[in-house]
Amino acid sequence: MSVTKAPAEVPAVTKTPAASRPHPRKPRKTKAGWNLLGLLVFVIAGFPVYWMLNTAFKPAKDAIDPDPHFFPSTFTLENFRRALDIADFWGPVGRSLVVSAVVVVIGIAVGLLAALAISRFAFRGRKIVIVGILAVQMVPLVAMIIPVFLLLNDLGQYDKLTGLIITYLTFILPFTVWTLRGFIVNIPKELEEAAQVDGCTPTGAFLRVVFPLLAPGMVATSVYGFIQAWNEYLYALMLMSQQNQTATVWLSNFITKNGTEYAPMMAGSTMMAVPIVILFLIVQRKMAAGLTAGAVKG
Repeated sequence: MSVTKAPAEVPAVTKTPAASRPHPRKPRKTKAGWNLLGLLVFVIAGFPVYWMLNTAFKPAKDAIDPDPHFFPSTFTLENFRRALDIADFWGPVGRSLVVSAVVVVIGIAVGLLAALAISRFAFRGRKIVIVGILAVQMVPLVAMIIPVFLLLNDLGQYDKLTGLIITYLTFILPFTVWTLRGFIVNIPKELEEAAQVDGCTPTGAFLRVVFPLLAPGMVATSVYGFIQAWNEYLYALMLMSQQNQTATVWLSNFITKNGTEYAPMMAGSTMMAVPIVILFLIVQRKMAAGLTAGAVKG
């Protein structure tokens, strides 16, 4: 006797009303909007650079034209010749390079050790040190110009590159310590512990494991420190004489009692930007990785 099974009931499918359905996303329009916003930011940020180059290569009379043109009518190198002839150019540039390079080397060496101590070791007063680093960066540089001048004068470091280097370290070193601390905190301690289990000493674990991972962060911090030292104007103006002026102070030679020579000044600014551009081209890959390497923890 055969037994027939009843067919299984198929659950009813309920249709969602069209009004309550979630609207499909529009990734293309969203992406286009972000691209348009990025293009707008690029134009706003890059226009001053373009106008500097535009003024540097146009005739001097066109630079003071009340009806400026977006594109230069003629290109000339006369402004660069004028910029090189108005005062010594290579001397200030060489001094700026020396000061900036020494500040970066000392700042990275000292800042790395300080950042390592703050991020890896627990000691009494650790939080006070961290707060002090932040507090130092909040002090306006112009507020310290008189005490720094008096102190360097008492130490015999006025109008000397060593005095200017020490001064730059006072505001670049806290920035370096705080930035490198963020990169070190982002590296798990377990990596060092695993290296020590395999036989490395604490120093060996740092050199073989942590230090290579810090390379992008150190490059990014070095570039920003170099830019700060290279572009600094106030202390270089107040602490150095005309014979020992740096590149930023050298640009003030184009401001005379008869007015400002804008075209040669823009040509000089263009030449001053060349070392920074070359530095970015050399370390651009490390910079791209270093900008986000320390952004997770800290």
